[in-house]
Amino acid sequence: MADFLLGIDYGTGGAKACIINTQGDVLGFAFQEYPFYHDKPGWSEHDPMRYWTIACELIHSCIAKARIQPATIRGVAVSSALPSMVMVDTEHNPIQRAYNLMDRRATAEVNWLKAHVGEDRILQLTGNRIEDHPSLVNLLWERKNRPDSYAQIWKALTIDGFITLKLTGQPVTNYGAASFYGVAYDLLGERFDEAILAQIGIDPSLLPRLARCEEIIGEVTQAAAAATGLAPGTLVAAGQVDFNASCVAAGIITPGDIMSNLGTVGNFGVVHKTRNFNFSPVGLSMINFAFTIDSGNTYITAPSTTTGGQSIRYLRDQFSQYEVEVERVLGTSSYDLLNLQAEKTPPGSDGLIILPYLTGERTPIWDVYARGVVFGLSLNHGKGHLVRAMMEAVAYALYDSYRLIVDSGLPINYPLVLNEGGAVSRLWRQIITDVFAVPTVLVKRRTGAPYGDAILAGVATGIFKDFGVAKEWSQYIAPMEPDKANHERYMDYFGLYKQVYEHVKGDFLSLAKIRDQYQ
Repeated sequence: MADFLLGIDYGTGGAKACIINTQGDVLGFAFQEYPFYHDKPGWSEHDPMRYWTIACELIHSCIAKARIQPATIRGVAVSSALPSMVMVDTEHNPIQRAYNLMDRRATAEVNWLKAHVGEDRILQLTGNRIEDHPSLVNLLWERKNRPDSYAQIWKALTIDGFITLKLTGQPVTNYGAASFYGVAYDLLGERFDEAILAQIGIDPSLLPRLARCEEIIGEVTQAAAAATGLAPGTLVAAGQVDFNASCVAAGIITPGDIMSNLGTVGNFGVVHKTRNFNFSPVGLSMINFAFTIDSGNTYITAPSTTTGGQSIRYLRDQFSQYEVEVERVLGTSSYDLLNLQAEKTPPGSDGLIILPYLTGERTPIWDVYARGVVFGLSLNHGKGHLVRAMMEAVAYALYDSYRLIVDSGLPINYPLVLNEGGAVSRLWRQIITDVFAVPTVLVKRRTGAPYGDAILAGVATGIFKDFGVAKEWSQYIAPMEPDKANHERYMDYFGLYKQVYEHVKGDFLSLAKIRDQYQ
Protein backbone atom coordinates (compact mmCIF):
# COMPACT_ATOMS: atom_id res chain seq x y z
CA MET A 1 0.00 0.00 0.00
CA ALA A 2 1.33 3.46 -0.92
CA ASP A 3 2.17 6.02 1.75
CA PHE A 4 1.12 9.67 1.61
CA LEU A 5 1.73 12.71 3.82
CA LEU A 6 -0.32 15.83 4.56
CA GLY A 7 0.96 19.31 5.35
CA ILE A 8 -1.13 22.34 6.34
CA ASP A 9 0.15 25.90 6.71
CA TYR A 10 -1.59 28.98 8.10
CA GLY A 11 -0.13 32.23 6.83
CA THR A 12 -1.15 35.69 7.93
CA GLY A 13 -3.76 36.03 5.19
CA GLY A 14 -4.67 32.47 4.18
CA ALA A 15 -4.12 28.74 4.58
CA LYS A 16 -2.67 26.12 2.24
CA ALA A 17 -2.55 22.34 2.32
CA CYS A 18 -0.95 19.64 0.20
CA ILE A 19 -0.60 15.88 -0.01
CA ILE A 20 2.64 14.36 -1.29
CA ASN A 21 3.85 10.84 -1.98
CA THR A 22 7.19 9.36 -0.87
CA GLN A 23 8.87 10.63 -4.05
CA GLY A 24 7.96 14.23 -3.22
CA ASP A 25 5.28 14.62 -5.88
CA VAL A 26 2.40 16.96 -4.98
CA LEU A 27 -0.83 15.03 -5.57
CA GLY A 28 -3.28 17.51 -4.12
CA PHE A 29 -3.07 21.21 -3.23
CA ALA A 30 -5.65 23.71 -1.93
CA PHE A 31 -5.63 27.32 -0.72
CA GLN A 32 -8.10 29.68 0.93
CA GLU A 33 -7.80 33.28 2.10
CA TYR A 34 -9.42 34.50 5.30
CA PRO A 35 -10.39 38.01 6.31
CA PHE A 36 -8.66 40.31 8.75
CA TYR A 37 -10.50 42.25 11.45
CA HIS A 38 -9.01 45.63 12.36
CA ASP A 39 -11.71 46.90 14.72
CA LYS A 40 -9.41 49.36 16.46
CA PRO A 41 -6.05 50.96 15.66
CA GLY A 42 -3.28 48.47 16.29
CA TRP A 43 -5.63 45.48 16.38
CA SER A 44 -5.35 42.65 13.85
CA GLU A 45 -7.50 39.56 14.34
CA HIS A 46 -8.93 36.49 12.61
CA ASP A 47 -11.99 34.38 13.29
CA PRO A 48 -10.43 31.29 14.96
CA MET A 49 -13.27 28.94 14.05
CA ARG A 50 -12.61 29.82 10.44
CA TYR A 51 -9.18 28.22 10.89
CA TRP A 52 -10.82 24.89 11.67
CA THR A 53 -13.50 25.18 9.00
CA ILE A 54 -10.79 25.89 6.44
CA ALA A 55 -8.71 22.94 7.66
CA CYS A 56 -11.63 20.61 7.09
CA GLU A 57 -12.33 22.05 3.62
CA LEU A 58 -8.68 21.99 2.55
CA ILE A 59 -8.17 18.41 3.69
CA HIS A 60 -11.31 17.20 1.90
CA SER A 61 -10.20 19.03 -1.24
CA CYS A 62 -6.66 17.63 -1.18
CA ILE A 63 -7.85 14.06 -0.63
CA ALA A 64 -10.29 14.39 -3.54
CA LYS A 65 -7.63 15.85 -5.84
CA ALA A 66 -5.05 13.23 -4.84
CA ARG A 67 -7.59 10.41 -5.37
CA ILE A 68 -6.32 8.42 -2.44
CA GLN A 69 -7.88 6.62 0.49
CA PRO A 70 -7.60 8.61 3.75
CA ALA A 71 -6.15 5.57 5.53
CA THR A 72 -3.05 5.81 3.31
CA ILE A 73 -2.11 9.21 4.79
CA ARG A 74 0.56 8.23 7.32
CA GLY A 75 1.09 11.56 9.02
CA VAL A 76 0.08 15.20 9.33
CA ALA A 77 2.05 18.30 10.31
CA VAL A 78 0.83 21.89 10.67
CA SER A 79 2.65 25.22 10.66
CA SER A 80 1.54 28.81 11.18
CA ALA A 81 2.69 32.41 10.98
CA LEU A 82 3.84 33.74 14.34
CA PRO A 83 3.33 35.35 16.75
CA SER A 84 -0.32 34.34 16.88
CA MET A 85 -2.65 33.38 19.70
CA VAL A 86 -5.86 31.40 19.98
CA MET A 87 -7.34 31.26 23.48
CA VAL A 88 -9.52 28.22 24.18
CA ASP A 89 -11.67 27.01 27.08
CA THR A 90 -11.81 23.53 28.57
CA GLU A 91 -14.13 22.41 25.77
CA HIS A 92 -11.53 23.56 23.21
CA ASN A 93 -13.79 26.39 22.05
CA PRO A 94 -12.10 29.70 21.12
CA ILE A 95 -12.45 32.67 23.44
CA GLN A 96 -12.55 35.98 21.56
CA ARG A 97 -10.97 36.36 18.14
CA ALA A 98 -7.46 35.15 17.41
CA TYR A 99 -4.46 37.47 17.41
CA ASN A 100 -2.29 37.46 14.29
CA LEU A 101 1.23 38.79 13.94
CA MET A 102 0.14 42.27 12.82
CA ASP A 103 -1.64 42.95 16.13
CA ARG A 104 0.12 45.71 18.06
CA ARG A 105 -2.37 46.64 20.78
CA ALA A 106 -0.38 45.69 23.89
CA THR A 107 1.90 48.73 24.08
CA ALA A 108 1.08 49.44 27.73
CA GLU A 109 1.93 45.84 28.68
CA VAL A 110 5.27 46.11 26.88
CA ASN A 111 6.13 49.24 28.86
CA TRP A 112 5.09 47.51 32.10
CA LEU A 113 7.36 44.55 31.34
CA LYS A 114 10.26 46.84 30.55
CA ALA A 115 9.82 48.55 33.89
CA HIS A 116 9.14 45.47 36.05
CA VAL A 117 11.12 42.67 34.41
CA GLY A 118 13.66 44.55 32.33
CA GLU A 119 14.55 44.56 28.66
CA ASP A 120 18.02 43.08 29.16
CA ARG A 121 16.73 40.20 31.27
CA ILE A 122 14.11 39.32 28.69
CA LEU A 123 16.58 39.66 25.80
CA GLN A 124 19.16 37.44 27.48
CA LEU A 125 16.60 34.73 28.26
CA THR A 126 14.54 34.73 25.06
CA GLY A 127 17.09 35.90 22.49
CA ASN A 128 14.47 38.41 21.35
CA ARG A 129 13.23 41.92 22.07
CA ILE A 130 9.99 42.45 23.90
CA GLU A 131 8.39 44.76 21.34
CA ASP A 132 7.21 41.99 19.05
CA HIS A 133 4.13 41.44 21.22
CA PRO A 134 4.42 37.70 21.80
CA SER A 135 1.66 35.61 23.32
CA LEU A 136 2.56 36.24 26.95
CA VAL A 137 2.32 39.99 26.35
CA ASN A 138 -1.11 39.56 24.82
CA LEU A 139 -2.20 37.40 27.75
CA LEU A 140 -1.33 40.30 30.05
CA TRP A 141 -3.49 42.57 27.85
CA GLU A 142 -6.37 40.10 28.10
CA ARG A 143 -6.07 39.87 31.87
CA LYS A 144 -6.20 43.65 32.22
CA ASN A 145 -8.80 44.50 29.59
CA ARG A 146 -11.08 41.45 29.41
CA PRO A 147 -10.82 39.76 32.81
CA ASP A 148 -14.03 37.78 32.33
CA SER A 149 -12.72 36.25 29.12
CA TYR A 150 -9.30 35.73 30.66
CA ALA A 151 -10.84 33.71 33.47
CA GLN A 152 -12.23 31.26 30.91
CA ILE A 153 -8.88 30.49 29.30
CA TRP A 154 -7.73 26.88 29.54
CA LYS A 155 -4.84 27.14 27.09
CA ALA A 156 -3.26 29.89 24.99
CA LEU A 157 -2.19 28.32 21.70
CA THR A 158 -0.67 29.30 18.39
CA ILE A 159 -2.75 28.83 15.24
CA ASP A 160 -1.02 25.55 14.42
CA GLY A 161 -1.38 24.51 18.06
CA PHE A 162 -5.11 25.14 17.84
CA ILE A 163 -5.38 22.94 14.73
CA THR A 164 -3.38 20.11 16.27
CA LEU A 165 -5.59 20.42 19.35
CA LYS A 166 -8.68 20.05 17.16
CA LEU A 167 -7.09 17.07 15.41
CA THR A 168 -5.76 15.22 18.48
CA GLY A 169 -7.20 16.79 21.63
CA GLN A 170 -3.63 17.51 22.80
CA PRO A 171 -2.51 21.08 23.64
CA VAL A 172 1.10 21.28 22.42
CA THR A 173 3.49 23.77 20.89
CA ASN A 174 6.78 23.03 19.15
CA TYR A 175 10.15 24.42 20.21
CA GLY A 176 10.30 26.78 17.23
CA ALA A 177 6.89 28.30 17.95
CA ALA A 178 7.63 28.54 21.69
CA SER A 179 9.95 31.50 21.08
CA PHE A 180 6.90 33.51 20.03
CA TYR A 181 5.40 33.18 23.49
CA GLY A 182 8.33 35.40 24.50
CA VAL A 183 9.05 37.11 27.86
CA ALA A 184 9.56 33.91 29.90
CA TYR A 185 10.65 31.44 27.21
CA ASP A 186 14.25 30.29 27.59
CA LEU A 187 15.42 29.85 23.97
CA LEU A 188 18.59 27.91 24.80
CA GLY A 189 17.07 26.01 27.73
CA GLU A 190 13.88 25.08 25.80
CA ARG A 191 11.56 25.78 28.71
CA PHE A 192 9.41 28.47 30.30
CA ASP A 193 11.11 30.28 33.17
CA GLU A 194 8.85 29.74 36.17
CA ALA A 195 10.33 32.67 38.11
CA ILE A 196 9.39 35.18 35.42
CA LEU A 197 5.96 33.59 34.95
CA ALA A 198 5.37 34.01 38.68
CA GLN A 199 6.63 37.60 38.60
CA ILE A 200 4.25 38.61 35.81
CA GLY A 201 1.37 36.56 37.25
CA ILE A 202 0.82 34.07 34.40
CA ASP A 203 -0.24 30.59 35.51
CA PRO A 204 2.01 28.02 33.76
CA SER A 205 -1.05 25.80 33.30
CA LEU A 206 -2.29 28.24 30.64
CA LEU A 207 0.66 27.28 28.44
CA PRO A 208 0.84 24.16 26.26
CA ARG A 209 3.32 21.31 26.57
CA LEU A 210 6.54 21.80 24.61
CA ALA A 211 7.70 19.27 22.03
CA ARG A 212 10.29 18.79 19.34
CA CYS A 213 8.92 19.57 15.88
CA GLU A 214 9.19 15.95 14.75
CA GLU A 215 7.60 14.45 17.86
CA ILE A 216 4.32 12.60 17.32
CA ILE A 217 2.01 14.33 19.78
CA GLY A 218 -1.21 12.42 19.12
CA GLU A 219 -3.56 10.78 16.67
CA VAL A 220 -6.56 12.08 14.76
CA THR A 221 -9.63 11.54 16.93
CA GLN A 222 -12.92 10.06 15.80
CA ALA A 223 -14.56 13.50 15.91
CA ALA A 224 -11.74 15.13 13.92
CA ALA A 225 -11.81 12.28 11.40
CA ALA A 226 -15.52 12.81 10.83
CA ALA A 227 -14.97 16.53 10.23
CA THR A 228 -11.85 16.37 8.07
CA GLY A 229 -12.17 13.12 6.16
CA LEU A 230 -8.93 11.80 7.63
CA ALA A 231 -8.76 8.29 9.05
CA PRO A 232 -8.98 7.95 12.85
CA GLY A 233 -5.58 7.20 14.31
CA THR A 234 -3.59 9.14 11.70
CA LEU A 235 -0.39 10.37 13.36
CA VAL A 236 0.09 14.09 13.98
CA ALA A 237 3.46 15.79 14.51
CA ALA A 238 4.12 18.76 16.79
CA GLY A 239 4.52 21.06 13.77
CA GLN A 240 6.76 24.03 13.04
CA VAL A 241 6.98 27.76 12.42
CA ASP A 242 5.70 28.61 8.94
CA PHE A 243 8.99 30.20 7.90
CA ASN A 244 10.82 27.03 8.90
CA ALA A 245 8.30 25.05 6.88
CA SER A 246 9.04 27.23 3.85
CA CYS A 247 12.76 26.68 4.37
CA VAL A 248 12.34 22.90 4.46
CA ALA A 249 10.19 23.07 1.34
CA ALA A 250 12.95 25.02 -0.43
CA GLY A 251 15.79 22.76 0.67
CA ILE A 252 17.11 25.38 3.09
CA ILE A 253 18.34 23.00 5.80
CA THR A 254 22.10 23.66 6.17
CA PRO A 255 23.75 26.31 8.38
CA GLY A 256 24.45 29.37 6.27
CA ASP A 257 21.51 28.79 3.90
CA ILE A 258 19.40 31.92 3.33
CA MET A 259 15.84 32.25 2.02
CA SER A 260 13.32 35.05 1.62
CA ASN A 261 9.52 35.04 1.46
CA LEU A 262 7.40 37.91 0.19
CA GLY A 263 4.17 36.67 1.74
CA THR A 264 1.75 38.85 3.69
CA VAL A 265 4.75 39.63 5.85
CA GLY A 266 8.12 40.08 4.14
CA ASN A 267 11.09 38.28 5.66
CA PHE A 268 14.29 36.40 5.14
CA GLY A 269 16.11 33.92 7.34
CA VAL A 270 19.61 32.53 7.84
CA VAL A 271 20.11 29.08 9.39
CA HIS A 272 22.97 28.85 11.90
CA LYS A 273 24.30 27.16 15.02
CA THR A 274 25.39 30.34 16.78
CA ARG A 275 24.16 30.59 20.38
CA ASN A 276 24.93 34.29 20.65
CA PHE A 277 22.11 36.23 19.04
CA ASN A 278 23.67 39.70 19.04
CA PHE A 279 23.72 40.17 15.27
CA SER A 280 23.10 43.89 15.34
CA PRO A 281 23.76 47.02 17.44
CA VAL A 282 21.97 47.37 20.76
CA GLY A 283 18.32 48.20 20.20
CA LEU A 284 18.20 46.71 16.70
CA SER A 285 17.94 43.01 17.51
CA MET A 286 16.50 40.47 15.08
CA ILE A 287 13.95 37.66 15.46
CA ASN A 288 15.51 34.39 16.62
CA PHE A 289 13.98 30.97 17.15
CA ALA A 290 14.79 27.26 17.00
CA PHE A 291 15.05 25.72 13.56
CA THR A 292 12.99 22.64 12.76
CA ILE A 293 16.00 20.41 12.17
CA ASP A 294 18.05 19.61 15.30
CA SER A 295 16.15 22.29 17.19
CA GLY A 296 18.27 21.95 20.32
CA ASN A 297 21.38 23.08 18.45
CA THR A 298 20.23 24.85 15.30
CA TYR A 299 18.56 28.24 15.08
CA ILE A 300 17.31 30.66 12.48
CA THR A 301 17.51 34.42 12.52
CA ALA A 302 14.61 35.83 10.53
CA PRO A 303 14.36 39.62 10.15
CA SER A 304 10.90 40.72 9.12
CA THR A 305 8.99 43.68 7.72
CA THR A 306 5.39 43.64 8.90
CA THR A 307 3.74 44.39 5.57
CA GLY A 308 5.51 42.63 2.71
CA GLY A 309 3.19 41.17 0.11
CA GLN A 310 0.34 42.68 2.11
CA SER A 311 1.47 46.11 0.90
CA ILE A 312 0.78 45.17 -2.74
CA ARG A 313 -2.46 43.46 -1.73
CA TYR A 314 -3.43 46.74 -0.05
CA LEU A 315 -2.78 48.70 -3.26
CA ARG A 316 -4.79 46.15 -5.21
CA ASP A 317 -7.74 46.03 -2.81
CA GLN A 318 -8.02 49.75 -2.14
CA PHE A 319 -6.88 51.46 -5.36
CA SER A 320 -7.10 48.95 -8.21
CA GLN A 321 -10.78 48.39 -8.87
CA TYR A 322 -10.13 48.34 -12.64
CA GLU A 323 -7.52 45.57 -12.37
CA VAL A 324 -9.74 43.55 -10.04
CA GLU A 325 -12.65 43.85 -12.48
CA VAL A 326 -10.45 42.75 -15.40
CA GLU A 327 -9.44 39.71 -13.38
CA ARG A 328 -13.08 38.92 -12.66
CA VAL A 329 -14.14 39.24 -16.30
CA LEU A 330 -11.10 37.95 -18.21
CA GLY A 331 -9.25 35.89 -15.62
CA THR A 332 -6.03 37.89 -16.00
CA SER A 333 -4.33 38.26 -12.61
CA SER A 334 -4.83 41.72 -11.11
CA TYR A 335 -1.32 41.42 -9.66
CA ASP A 336 0.11 40.77 -13.13
CA LEU A 337 -1.62 43.90 -14.38
CA LEU A 338 -0.08 45.95 -11.58
CA ASN A 339 3.32 44.42 -12.34
CA LEU A 340 3.05 45.45 -15.98
CA GLN A 341 2.51 49.06 -14.93
CA ALA A 342 5.39 48.94 -12.45
CA GLU A 343 7.77 47.48 -15.04
CA LYS A 344 7.43 50.66 -17.11
CA THR A 345 8.86 52.67 -14.20
CA PRO A 346 12.68 53.01 -13.81
CA PRO A 347 14.62 51.94 -10.70
CA GLY A 348 14.02 54.51 -7.99
CA SER A 349 10.48 55.15 -9.25
CA ASP A 350 11.39 58.60 -10.58
CA GLY A 351 12.10 59.89 -7.10
CA LEU A 352 9.13 58.36 -5.29
CA ILE A 353 9.97 56.81 -1.90
CA ILE A 354 7.57 54.94 0.37
CA LEU A 355 7.93 53.95 4.00
CA PRO A 356 5.91 50.69 3.96
CA TYR A 357 5.01 50.65 7.65
CA LEU A 358 1.26 50.23 7.21
CA THR A 359 0.82 48.57 10.63
CA GLY A 360 4.00 49.44 12.48
CA GLU A 361 7.38 47.87 11.80
CA ARG A 362 9.47 45.08 13.19
CA THR A 363 13.18 44.63 12.40
CA PRO A 364 15.34 46.53 12.67
CA ILE A 365 13.55 49.71 13.83
CA TRP A 366 10.92 48.10 16.11
CA ASP A 367 8.46 50.97 15.91
CA VAL A 368 4.88 50.09 16.80
CA TYR A 369 3.72 53.61 15.95
CA ALA A 370 5.28 53.81 12.49
CA ARG A 371 2.89 54.18 9.57
CA GLY A 372 3.13 54.44 5.80
CA VAL A 373 4.62 57.54 4.20
CA VAL A 374 4.63 58.49 0.51
CA PHE A 375 7.51 60.92 -0.07
CA GLY A 376 8.21 62.85 -3.25
CA LEU A 377 4.81 62.36 -4.90
CA SER A 378 4.48 64.52 -8.03
CA LEU A 379 2.05 64.96 -10.90
CA ASN A 380 4.28 62.82 -13.14
CA HIS A 381 3.78 59.80 -10.89
CA GLY A 382 1.12 57.23 -11.78
CA LYS A 383 -0.08 53.92 -10.36
CA GLY A 384 2.92 52.09 -11.79
CA HIS A 385 5.22 54.36 -9.79
CA LEU A 386 3.31 53.63 -6.60
CA VAL A 387 3.45 49.88 -7.16
CA ARG A 388 7.17 49.85 -7.96
CA ALA A 389 7.96 52.24 -5.11
CA MET A 390 6.11 49.93 -2.72
CA MET A 391 8.11 46.94 -3.99
CA GLU A 392 11.31 48.93 -3.53
CA ALA A 393 10.17 49.98 -0.07
CA VAL A 394 9.78 46.37 1.04
CA ALA A 395 13.22 45.62 -0.41
CA TYR A 396 14.69 48.56 1.54
CA ALA A 397 13.00 47.40 4.74
CA LEU A 398 14.51 43.91 4.36
CA TYR A 399 17.90 45.27 3.31
CA ASP A 400 17.94 47.43 6.45
CA SER A 401 18.18 44.19 8.46
CA TYR A 402 20.27 42.27 5.91
CA ARG A 403 23.17 44.73 6.08
CA LEU A 404 23.30 44.27 9.86
CA ILE A 405 23.39 40.48 9.51
CA VAL A 406 26.26 40.78 7.00
CA ASP A 407 28.15 43.18 9.27
CA SER A 408 27.82 40.69 12.15
CA GLY A 409 29.89 38.17 10.23
CA LEU A 410 27.24 35.43 10.29
CA PRO A 411 28.17 32.94 7.52
CA ILE A 412 25.81 33.02 4.53
CA ASN A 413 25.60 30.59 1.62
CA TYR A 414 24.55 32.28 -1.62
CA PRO A 415 22.49 32.52 -3.76
CA LEU A 416 19.61 34.02 -1.82
CA VAL A 417 16.66 31.68 -2.41
CA LEU A 418 13.30 33.39 -3.05
CA ASN A 419 10.26 31.30 -2.33
CA GLU A 420 6.68 32.26 -1.54
CA GLY A 421 4.22 35.11 -2.14
CA GLY A 422 5.34 38.07 -4.20
CA ALA A 423 8.53 36.25 -5.25
CA VAL A 424 6.51 35.08 -8.27
CA SER A 425 7.00 38.62 -9.62
CA ARG A 426 10.11 38.75 -11.79
CA LEU A 427 10.27 42.51 -11.27
CA TRP A 428 10.19 42.22 -7.48
CA ARG A 429 12.89 39.53 -7.55
CA GLN A 430 15.13 41.78 -9.64
CA ILE A 431 14.56 44.66 -7.23
CA ILE A 432 15.57 42.44 -4.29
CA THR A 433 18.59 41.20 -6.25
CA ASP A 434 19.76 44.73 -7.07
CA VAL A 435 19.08 46.22 -3.63
CA PHE A 436 20.83 43.36 -1.79
CA ALA A 437 23.58 43.15 -4.46
CA VAL A 438 23.58 39.34 -4.28
CA PRO A 439 22.67 36.57 -6.73
CA THR A 440 19.18 35.14 -6.30
CA VAL A 441 17.21 32.12 -7.49
CA LEU A 442 13.56 31.13 -7.36
CA VAL A 443 12.24 27.85 -5.97
CA LYS A 444 10.76 25.89 -8.88
CA ARG A 445 8.11 24.10 -6.82
CA ARG A 446 5.83 26.86 -5.51
CA THR A 447 3.84 24.72 -3.07
CA GLY A 448 5.61 26.44 -0.19
CA ALA A 449 5.21 25.85 3.53
CA PRO A 450 2.66 22.97 3.43
CA TYR A 451 5.19 21.01 1.36
CA GLY A 452 7.71 21.49 4.17
CA ASP A 453 5.05 20.37 6.64
CA ALA A 454 4.44 17.21 4.64
CA ILE A 455 8.19 16.47 4.72
CA LEU A 456 8.16 17.03 8.49
CA ALA A 457 5.25 14.59 8.78
CA GLY A 458 7.34 12.07 6.82
CA VAL A 459 10.32 12.43 9.17
CA ALA A 460 8.08 12.30 12.25
CA THR A 461 6.42 9.06 11.14
CA GLY A 462 9.66 7.41 10.00
CA ILE A 463 8.70 7.44 6.32
CA PHE A 464 11.87 9.53 5.73
CA LYS A 465 15.00 8.81 7.74
CA ASP A 466 15.88 12.52 7.89
CA PHE A 467 15.33 15.86 6.16
CA GLY A 468 17.83 15.08 3.41
CA VAL A 469 14.98 14.57 0.96
CA ALA A 470 14.25 18.31 1.21
CA LYS A 471 17.64 19.17 -0.27
CA GLU A 472 17.40 16.30 -2.74
CA TRP A 473 14.04 17.47 -4.10
CA SER A 474 14.75 21.20 -4.21
CA GLN A 475 15.14 22.78 -7.64
CA TYR A 476 16.00 26.40 -8.35
CA ILE A 477 15.21 28.39 -11.47
CA ALA A 478 15.37 31.96 -12.84
CA PRO A 479 18.84 32.87 -11.55
CA MET A 480 19.49 36.61 -11.36
CA GLU A 481 22.65 38.63 -10.91
CA PRO A 482 22.67 42.12 -9.41
CA ASP A 483 23.08 45.16 -11.63
CA LYS A 484 25.85 47.31 -10.14
CA ALA A 485 24.47 50.59 -11.48
CA ASN A 486 21.00 49.82 -10.15
CA HIS A 487 22.45 48.90 -6.75
CA GLU A 488 24.31 52.21 -6.53
CA ARG A 489 21.14 54.09 -7.44
CA TYR A 490 19.14 52.14 -4.89
CA MET A 491 21.71 52.86 -2.17
CA ASP A 492 21.28 56.59 -2.79
CA TYR A 493 17.53 56.19 -2.40
CA PHE A 494 17.97 53.86 0.59
CA GLY A 495 19.98 56.55 2.37
CA LEU A 496 17.13 59.00 1.81
CA TYR A 497 14.59 56.31 2.87
CA LYS A 498 16.40 56.05 6.22
CA GLN A 499 16.65 59.81 6.52
CA VAL A 500 12.92 60.30 5.93
CA TYR A 501 12.13 57.84 8.71
CA GLU A 502 14.47 59.60 11.13
CA HIS A 503 12.78 62.91 10.33
CA VAL A 504 9.23 61.69 10.96
CA LYS A 505 9.55 58.93 13.56
CA GLY A 506 8.75 61.29 16.42
CA ASP A 507 5.67 62.47 14.56
CA PHE A 508 4.25 58.93 14.43
CA LEU A 509 3.72 58.99 18.20
CA SER A 510 2.16 62.45 18.01
CA LEU A 511 -0.17 61.19 15.29
CA ALA A 512 -1.19 58.21 17.42
CA LYS A 513 -2.02 60.45 20.37
CA ILE A 514 -4.19 62.77 18.28
CA ARG A 515 -5.87 59.86 16.48
CA ASP A 516 -6.65 58.09 19.75
CA GLN A 517 -8.12 61.29 21.16
CA TYR A 518 -10.88 61.17 18.57
CA GLN A 519 -11.57 57.41 18.54
